[in-house]
Amino acid sequence: MARARQPQRGTDSDDGAGQTEQRTHAGGRPRDAAIDQAIIDATRDRLVRDGYSRMTIGDIVADANVTRPTLYRRWGNKFDLVVDAIDYGFRMHRDLYAFDPSELQPREALVEAVRRLDPAYFNPDAMVLAANFGGEAIRTPELLAMLREHAIEPRVALLAEVLTHLRERGAVKADLDTGMISMMCIGSYFAAFYRGEAKEDIPERVVALLWPAICATPRRRSTTRTPD
Repeated sequence: MARARQPQRGTDSDDGAGQTEQRTHAGGRPRDAAIDQAIIDATRDRLVRDGYSRMTIGDIVADANVTRPTLYRRWGNKFDLVVDAIDYGFRMHRDLYAFDPSELQPREALVEAVRRLDPAYFNPDAMVLAANFGGEAIRTPELLAMLREHAIEPRVALLAEVLTHLRERGAVKADLDTGMISMMCIGSYFAAFYRGEAKEDIPERVVALLWPAICATPRRRSTTRTPD
């Protein structure tokens, strides 16, 4: 297998002037948040349209209507910019995934958890972005590792928390393999995406198959009469 290429810090494939600009403006006037946002948005759009390898700093500055020195005052190279652009999306949506399962019936709580496992729950381009990062697994494995850490593992943790809550309520079995259940549920969205199927009914359909296997068996009341 070909050796993975490590991202080069402090350089960029289309321009090597970044570090000079960054040092020159260190400690200068405060950064304009609107400019930062324009660059982040342009980067996220290019990641979806072109992927990491094909996107260029030239395209990004043109889309954001800024100059190269403006971008390089903020980020030293393409990889660092992409890290911030992706992390921005994770930060924006992280808190929006949480919900209180105690307010729902056990089965309904699981359906809601599975619904939030959808990679495109907030970002409709998430599936394409994930596929692009998967395509970089050999050239730039750090991107796929970042996707695992910030996009997949938080969803696995969300489902594990909901299942733990349901177990404490006595609604599901105590010996569940939460990791496998998470992979099955998340994987259903990727399968639907690649098959071209609608995803709206995935939560209900998945739980309909899963619930009979994981729900706790109600204890039977004893019918034995005690002697007087």
